[in-house]
Amino acid sequence: MSRAETVAAAPVVRAARFRWTFGLFRSELAMTFRRWRTLALLAVLAGVPILIGVAVKIETSGGSGVGGGGPEGGGGPAFIAQITNNGLFLVFTALAATLPFFLPMSVGVIAGDAVAGEAGAGTLRYLLVAPAGRTRLLLTKYATTMTFCLVATLVVAVSALATGAVLFPLGDLTTISGTTIGFGEGLGRAFLIALAVALSLVGIAALGLFVSTLTNSGIAAMATTVGLLITVQILDQIPQLHAIQPYFFSHYWLSFADLMREPVYWTELVKNLELQALYAAVFGSAAWARFTAKDITA
Repeated sequence: MSRAETVAAAPVVRAARFRWTFGLFRSELAMTFRRWRTLALLAVLAGVPILIGVAVKIETSGGSGVGGGGPEGGGGPAFIAQITNNGLFLVFTALAATLPFFLPMSVGVIAGDAVAGEAGAGTLRYLLVAPAGRTRLLLTKYATTMTFCLVATLVVAVSALATGAVLFPLGDLTTISGTTIGFGEGLGRAFLIALAVALSLVGIAALGLFVSTLTNSGIAAMATTVGLLITVQILDQIPQLHAIQPYFFSHYWLSFADLMREPVYWTELVKNLELQALYAAVFGSAAWARFTAKDITA
C-alpha cells in the first residue's frame, strides 16, 4: 500500500475503532444495568431518602422538631434540622447519609466485579478475542463504573427531591452561612453537590477495579473492596492517625457541604478532587499493569 493510500485509510480506521469502542461501552453499560444486582442496589439507594423523609415527617407530625447541628454544624445534622422548612434539604441529607457507606459500597460491588466476574465466568477471554485490546477494555470498564457512580448519585438525589416535594414545602433556602438563596439557585447547588459526590467516588472505583484484576473470583473482589472501604472509614476516625488521614480517599467526602455556604468554601472541595484524581492515577495504572500481564487463558 502506498503512502497516499495509507494516509487516506487512516480516518476510516479511526472511525472503525471509535465505533467499536462506543459499541463496547454501550454493551458494558447494558450488561451492567440489566443485572438484578445493579437494579437492587439502585432500589436500595432510592429507598434511603424515602425512609429519611418519612421518618422526619412522622417525628415532626406532633409538632416536635428534628434535632440537628447549628448553622456551622455542617454535613447531615444541620441539613436534617432544615428538612421540615424546605424539602430540598432532603437531597443534601440523603447524600450525606449514603456517601459514607451505601454509595461507595455499591460502587465497590460494581467495580470489584468488573474484571473478576468476567474472568470467573469465562467470558473475559472471548472479549479479548475481539479487536478490543486490553487497555481499551479496561478503560471501558472503568468508564462504565464511573457512569454507575453518576447514575447512583442521581438516583439518590432525584428520589430525595421527589420525596421532599411530596412531604415538605419547597422555597428559598437558608445556607449554612445564614444567607438566603432562591429556589432555582438551590436546585443548582443540589446538582453541583450531586456531581461532587459522584466525583468523590472516583478513588474507590479505581481501587475496586485494581482489586478486580487480582483475582478471578467476583465475590472475592467485591468483598475485598468493601472490606477496604470499611477499614479506611474506621481508620479515618482514629485521632492518633491524624497525620495520614488526609491521604485516605474518604477523608474529604463530606466537603460537599461547603457548597451550601455563602460564599462557597473551595479549599477542601479542591483537595477532595485532587485526592480522587491521585487514587485514580495510582490504582488505574496498577490495574492496567496487572491486567495487561494477566493470564486469561486459564
